[in-house]
Amino acid sequence: MFKPKGPFCQSCGMPLSKDEKGGGSEADGTKSALYCSHCYANGKFTAPDMTADQMVQFVQTKLKEMHIPGVLAKRMAKDIPALKRWASQ
Repeated sequence: MFKPKGPFCQSCGMPLSKDEKGGGSEADGTKSALYCSHCYANGKFTAPDMTADQMVQFVQTKLKEMHIPGVLAKRMAKDIPALKRWASQ
């Protein structure tokens, strides 16, 4: 199976190369090297109260909307809790 090259967002797992804005932004306006623009903007998480389990569900739903089969969507989202944002909680 084709796997996009990293780096990956350390919140949702999206390849940063697929981010239409090129990544999230820090408070000073520089690009974040860790997070995508959907998860991180202006130095803050866009959904600060979201849990890792909620992110897994959110990503699975988005993947299904992109016509990714459910089993594959689950497999693609299973490692989200191990990403930097969630591993430190």
